[in-house]
Amino acid sequence: MSKVNLAEKFEKFSDHWQPRLAGRVNDMDVRLVKIQGDFDWHSHADEDEMFVVIKGQMRMAFRDRVEIVNAGEFIIVPRGTEHRPGADEECEIMLIEPSSVVNTGDGAATERTVTVMEDI
Repeated sequence: MSKVNLAEKFEKFSDHWQPRLAGRVNDMDVRLVKIQGDFDWHSHADEDEMFVVIKGQMRMAFRDRVEIVNAGEFIIVPRGTEHRPGADEECEIMLIEPSSVVNTGDGAATERTVTVMEDI
């Protein structure tokens, strides 16, 4: 086991909305993703998600409000909660979530659904 430098990992890719696997803790993935624009509305019936903003600013939209999450902050989306992450400018996010989580939620697959996650 060796340490992970997040800045170095984020430098290895430039696409948006394509999470990369940076590590595993028990049955949880540590995923890194760059975001820009708005993602799809979705929910996860059985899993909570934790979004940690590493660089930039993220919007987490819920049907009744929008939370702004800045670098150095995180937000936990409880299971069953419909949400839509987004960012006006590129934002680097670390996700901590069960390995079973599909990025587009429990609904039908879309063009943004990631079925095979690349390790970085």
